[in-house]
Amino acid sequence: QVLLVESGGGFVQTGGSLNLSCAASGRTFGTNAVGWFRQAPGKEREFVAAIRWNLVKYYAESVKGRFTISRDNAKNTVYLQMDSLKPEDTALYYCAAASFRWATTVATDYEYWGQGTQVTVSS
Repeated sequence: QVLLVESGGGFVQTGGSLNLSCAASGRTFGTNAVGWFRQAPGKEREFVAAIRWNLVKYYAESVKGRFTISRDNAKNTVYLQMDSLKPEDTALYYCAAASFRWATTVATDYEYWGQGTQVTVSS
């Protein structure tokens, strides 16, 4: 089993930046992909970004060019650097881990989920 803990959320102005962290513990050796998803009140959970075992990265069109996903295997941590933030980015952000080696943008590909970290962008 894998335990995921997100951190780094907060309040920022439009155009500001945040760096989210997802720290993993437990039996992480079988993790083949880590993804970030977000959910705003009244909206469906949506894919944000993912990084696969082969370092291939995937981004939602809405964040491409503004967000960057990366990982530090030595620290068992995945990061989401968010720049040029917009009010539309306001949501609870979750990280998730998948053992499925071909996991990409679909939430059901991921087995383990963190509790989320809140990002609020003011206009």
